[in-house]
Amino acid sequence: MDDGDIKLDDAVPRDFPALRALIAARAPTLPRRLTQVASFALDNPDDIAFGTAASVAQRSGVQPSTLVRFSQALGYQGFSDLQEVFRARLRDRVPSYEERLKQLREHGGSSKSGLLLQGFADAAERSVADLRLKLDPETLDAAVEILAKAETIYLVGLRRSFPITSYMAYAMGKLGIRNLLVDGIAGLGAEQIGFISPRDAVLAISFTPYASETVNLAHAAKARHAKVVSITDSIFSPIAPIADTWLEIVEADFEGFRSMAATMALAMTLTVAVASRRGEK
Repeated sequence: MDDGDIKLDDAVPRDFPALRALIAARAPTLPRRLTQVASFALDNPDDIAFGTAASVAQRSGVQPSTLVRFSQALGYQGFSDLQEVFRARLRDRVPSYEERLKQLREHGGSSKSGLLLQGFADAAERSVADLRLKLDPETLDAAVEILAKAETIYLVGLRRSFPITSYMAYAMGKLGIRNLLVDGIAGLGAEQIGFISPRDAVLAISFTPYASETVNLAHAAKARHAKVVSITDSIFSPIAPIADTWLEIVEADFEGFRSMAATMALAMTLTVAVASRRGEK
């Protein structure tokens, strides 16, 4: 598909989840510039809703005409038509936690530490609520099936994701699930993943801006014909296209610090579900 391959469709998505699904389905065939817009739109939906064509184009690093081509490539009449879906998302969602935090600051009803606790708790609640709303049960079952069939599960998640994989290594060990935590100590990540075989599976976890070593190790596992399950935040993540199945999580943040609550909830779910599935077999 190139920029000129445009077909307008009266039945285009009018709700944000359906639009996300459409973008994910079209992503592999979009040209580079339109892929750039798609990635920006999914990562910054509020900017699309509130911005002008000029401001969105500037922030996403494209020309305003590219926004029009992107919108029409998805079947919309133009950028303003697409923008309505992002605005509807804001109207339909649960009352803003940001507004609650703003009120707390204005009223000064909490100490600074109490305000921080409120902020981080709210971010955790939003993250978990979003996970419940968006996670496809069939995709989750597919991930469990891959991991349950693996002889050894290799756990790869460095930097910010390391607390998740290290917890899973502990929990899987307690549940009798053979696993290997790829921790990269002494720069030996490549050697650790080098033992993986087609009988095994790797669970790779990484979020924007994506730990380069996690990406490299996941690709190395794929090259050795192991199954790959990824947990990440976008179809445009470098560990999404190589995965046999991938699970999407977009964690909320407070003052720039992202929650890990939803990722931990998913990690616990996968661990216990894999143990249960193996017990059934």
